[in-house]
Amino acid sequence: MGTLQERRAPVPIERIGSPGLLDSWFVESGLLDERPASDRADLRAALELREAIYLLVRARLVGTPLPAGALTAVNRRAAGVPVALCLGPGGTSRSGTAAQALADLAREAVEIVAGPDSALLRECGHPDCTHVYLDRSRGRRREWCAMRTCGNRVKAAALRARRRQ
Repeated sequence: MGTLQERRAPVPIERIGSPGLLDSWFVESGLLDERPASDRADLRAALELREAIYLLVRARLVGTPLPAGALTAVNRRAAGVPVALCLGPGGTSRSGTAAQALADLAREAVEIVAGPDSALLRECGHPDCTHVYLDRSRGRRREWCAMRTCGNRVKAAALRARRRQ
């Protein structure tokens, strides 16, 4: 879900800290085509789901049992009504509420954590980043969530360290 930056920092950076930001994220992520008018309860539900998904993914990454509370939270949300997918002359559209978008997100998480793609799960190699991604690179040796950001920072820091020596 990638909406919490620098999770390990004393003050992480929250990218969906308001219902309006959550609505924007739904559209940016492709879950919905239009902003659903989320409220505070939707925001709480999104943050809880994000943390539950992260706990499940971390458990998969380190090879520990899936936490029961996180399983319950994700499964409960995944059982919700899905987003409406409609076919029109211009293609498809995705419409629904925040709860429906979260249900779709939870189902995607279930498919990834329980399916064959779980073997492709990786956490970014940048020390401050905890973004998770599916490593579909050739050779499965990708190290960072994004080369443009984290990869560049790590390589630039290594270059500066070499120059100081």
